[in-house]
Amino acid sequence: MTHHAVVIAGGGPTGLMLAGELALAGVDVAIVERRASQELAGSRAGGLHARTLEVLDQRGIAERFLAEGQKAQVAGFAQIRLDISDFPTRHNYGLGLWQNHIERILAGWVHELKVPVHRGCEVVGFTQDDTGVDVELADGRSMRAEYLVGCDGGRSVVRKAAGIDFPGWEATTSALIAQVQMAQEPELGIRHDALGVHALGKVEYEIRDGEVVYGAGGTVSVMLTERQPGASGEPTLRDIREALIGVYGTDYGVHSPTWISRFTDMARQAATYRDRRVLLAGDAAHVHSPVGGQGLNTGVQDAVNLGWKLAQVVKRTSPESLLDTYHAERHPVAARVLRNTMAQVALLRPDDRSKAAREAMAELLAMDEPRRRLAAEMSGLGIRYDLGDGHPLLGRRMPDLDLATADGPVRVFALLHRARPVLLNLGEPGGLDITPWADHVQSIDARYDGPWELPAIGAVTAPAAVLIRPDGYVAWTGDRTQAGLAEALTTWFGLPAA
Repeated sequence: MTHHAVVIAGGGPTGLMLAGELALAGVDVAIVERRASQELAGSRAGGLHARTLEVLDQRGIAERFLAEGQKAQVAGFAQIRLDISDFPTRHNYGLGLWQNHIERILAGWVHELKVPVHRGCEVVGFTQDDTGVDVELADGRSMRAEYLVGCDGGRSVVRKAAGIDFPGWEATTSALIAQVQMAQEPELGIRHDALGVHALGKVEYEIRDGEVVYGAGGTVSVMLTERQPGASGEPTLRDIREALIGVYGTDYGVHSPTWISRFTDMARQAATYRDRRVLLAGDAAHVHSPVGGQGLNTGVQDAVNLGWKLAQVVKRTSPESLLDTYHAERHPVAARVLRNTMAQVALLRPDDRSKAAREAMAELLAMDEPRRRLAAEMSGLGIRYDLGDGHPLLGRRMPDLDLATADGPVRVFALLHRARPVLLNLGEPGGLDITPWADHVQSIDARYDGPWELPAIGAVTAPAAVLIRPDGYVAWTGDRTQAGLAEALTTWFGLPAA
């Protein structure tokens, strides 16, 4: 029997990100992935929002994605574009990059961190006890882990085996999606009709002056709203052909599909993200319509929230109760994602009343204040975890400031590359003493003289000190005293050394 501290079921973006986070912390982690290779037929999801880019920047790998993707204003609500170019972040944009490339780049990072990936395997069940989990594989083998994390998608075997409820709303609409070849050049772009929204685009594209530009030929991405939701069975090329004729009057000579699938607006969320030694992340914990491009991004950010917490529990730095904060923080975030996607689906319905509501929303979002608030939410930059009352920074992402230190200039995000917490002292050098936590927390004396600004919030008062968690969120702020610091350090990073 193979033993690991943590076994992750599923090697998609969420599972890969979580494996990287745990490996950075020195945890023995392994991925079990049913695909024989990282190859992913077709492109699936196609974008990274600003906060996800910041998270990747915190780990020093954002440039790998930026080098292959195309910067664009991807944030939107019911196809109403939300420009974030005036937001106070280095990444005041999104990134057009297909999921197969996102996975490939993440897999390369995880390989560098020497995480074993057991391919061609699938988790089919488990039993857990007080000290760990026996993980059952489809080929009859088993693995032993202290913790099992289900990152195995919307039909999660791990979630079902754990008996975790998955309440929510059934589908009211469904769409065919595919990547195909076409003998004739299709009508590209978005079309609205009595059925709903349809779109034809190219896998290969450029973004010029904010506009998508397609070349001639190449693989075509297809999205076609179906007449009735809830069709059973796997969709076929014949279904694509008939749907194209129904919408466009021609099938454009469609042939040679790379992949064909279907999505719906079903919205469900796991009742709990943890059952003792079993946890859920990504689509295993929440599913919804892809409108707004929230799914992949929410999953990656689940992983970054969970990774450092699980690492500290495995290493006995923190008690198991720290894992309860994962559900407490991430469940409300995904609940809002479900709400937002359901609202967008309602606004995109083809009836005149929904169209009128969408037009009214577009007028509202043309105003700066509503635009900033909703754009911060859709981009992930406005997330705030409930860590109590206090400075506006508390529970929010730490800005990536340019700091001056005795060792030279450094960015805040550079301090987070190894996924270690940081106490940033901006007051008198040596004024904060955290000697009992010195093995776990970096203490940095620095100076910063610029403005402090938060997306959708604006300017905030400069703190004298900030305690930054490994996920980049602020756990404590100081006012030239250490009031509350020891409590925050203990809560998030364990009891002080004796």
